[in-house]
Order: sequence, then C-alpha cells, then structure tokens
Amino acid sequence: MTDSDHQSQPARSPIDSAPAPGTPPDYNILTPAFEKLCDVIARLRSPEGCPWDRVQTLESIKPYTLEETYELLEAIDSGNDQHIIEELGDLLLQIVLDSQIAADEGRFDLTHVVDRLTQKMIDRHPHVFGNVSAETPEEVRKNWDQIKEQEKQRRSIFDGLPEALPALARAARVAEKAAKVGYDFPHRDMLFDKLREEIQELADEIYPAGKIPDTPATVEAEIIADTEIDDPELRARVEGELGDILFVVANIARRWKINPEEALRKSNRKFQQRVQQIEQELEKTGRSIQAASLQEMEQIYQAVKQQEKRNS
Repeated sequence: MTDSDHQSQPARSPIDSAPAPGTPPDYNILTPAFEKLCDVIARLRSPEGCPWDRVQTLESIKPYTLEETYELLEAIDSGNDQHIIEELGDLLLQIVLDSQIAADEGRFDLTHVVDRLTQKMIDRHPHVFGNVSAETPEEVRKNWDQIKEQEKQRRSIFDGLPEALPALARAARVAEKAAKVGYDFPHRDMLFDKLREEIQELADEIYPAGKIPDTPATVEAEIIADTEIDDPELRARVEGELGDILFVVANIARRWKINPEEALRKSNRKFQQRVQQIEQELEKTGRSIQAASLQEMEQIYQAVKQQEKRNS
C-alpha cells in the first residue's frame, strides 16, 4: 500500500563521505535494491498480492501522491536525513506503483517513464550534452523554456501550467509566465503601491466611504462577533478584491525570489506550534485551552515568541 501499513526495513547506514559532485550511485548496490522494489510492487499488484493495492487506479492514487509530496517538503524542512529518506521513498513508491498500474492495464511501464525522462534531460541540457553555451542559471532557464516551447508547441504562455497547483503557488507562476514576455512592473517596489491600491479597493467594498477604522490590534478589547455578508453580489466583489490582494502578495514574493507557498506553509506551521505551546503550558496547570481567556493565551503566545528570538 502507499501508506505506512507495510513495515519498513531499517535504512542503510549513511554514506561515509560525500562523493565528488556528479558521481552516480554504486550500481552494484542500487540495481538489486531497485529490482527488489519493483518486484515487491509487482507482487502487491498480483492476484496473490494485497487486496488494497490490486484495486488501485491512476485516478485513485492521486491524493496519495499529493500527500507524499507535502510530507517530503516537511521532511526537507526538518533537516532530518532519515525522515527525508523515508519520504523520498514514499514518493518513489508512487512513481513505481503508478507505472505498475499502467503496465497492468497495458498502457506503459516504468521503462517508458525512465526512457522519456532520460531523453528529456539530455534534450533540455544542450549546454551539457550538446554544443550550446549557457554560463549562468538564467541562460540555462532561457534555453530550457525555448526547448520546452518547441517540444510542446503551445499556443499560450500559460499552457502546461497545472490547474491543480495550490492557488498561491499558481499565482506566482502565472505572473512569472507573463513577466517572461515583458508584462510586469518595471520596478518591484511598485508592487507595494499596487498592494495599497488593492487594499483600498477592498475597503471600498467593506466600509462606508472606504475608510478603514483605526482599530489597534490588541486582546484588551471587547469581543465583537463576526457577521457574514448576506448580499451575494457584495460577497462576490469582496472575494474578488481579497483575491487581488493575495495575487499581489504572491507577486511581491516572486520579485524577491521567495516561494509564497513555502512562506505561507512555514507561517502556518509556526503559528500552529505556538498555539500548541499554549496548550502545553495550560496543561501544566491542569487546564485546557478552551477554559483560558484570550488574554492568558496571548500572554503565553508572546512569551513563546520571545523564547524563539532568544533561541535564534
């Protein structure tokens, strides 16, 4: 299966020392290991194999592929090599299993996947495998895009951009595609003026005369319940303005070479960890977070932030 139902074998010992850059793995070790993996997956898909694996399709396996990708990102963030090894293995499992499913359906097999990938890497790196010159990463990217365009014969600059990308990541990629043909602000600082403009347009929809109330961010205030927007047309306009703000924020990240999806993912995790610290501190006193006041939670939250600063 694609989850942790199958017991994993102990990982090999880490390599003794880093080989010279560009050194391929030891095929005497890799080849039998990879053959064993392929044998295991084929066995799971066989009539005598696993009932769960036998019924999977390329469609049904998609959510697991996405999940494993995000788990790999978390492992990389952790810096724990054993965790990274495990999650890379889980992602590799998706590729091998998908290919085995396709082979069982008579469509293609893993060899086709490997052959296509190998040829694509050769074709798209003519500065390495051919006689094209590319001395900088920017030149490499330009050559890559030109070759890709010729291969795909796309009509629009947005063709090939996955619809399933998370919206924030897609926003940056859409703007990047437009920027490659020159449709971008001449100076990245201009994006902050654009952000102010979009925030004001949101305020124009939400507040009378578009004036944002001067309400300091503090927990020492009366709690006012949120209200929904009942007017469907107004709600749609507000949604549109919020989307525009997020699009500009994604572009700010892009122009400063920051991945907005990664940035948001890390902020999500940071906030979650801090709130979990609140839970843990309250548990020490025999209380739950539900029983604590907003002021108590904020006091602990700020203490956690200060501790993080001291640790860093």
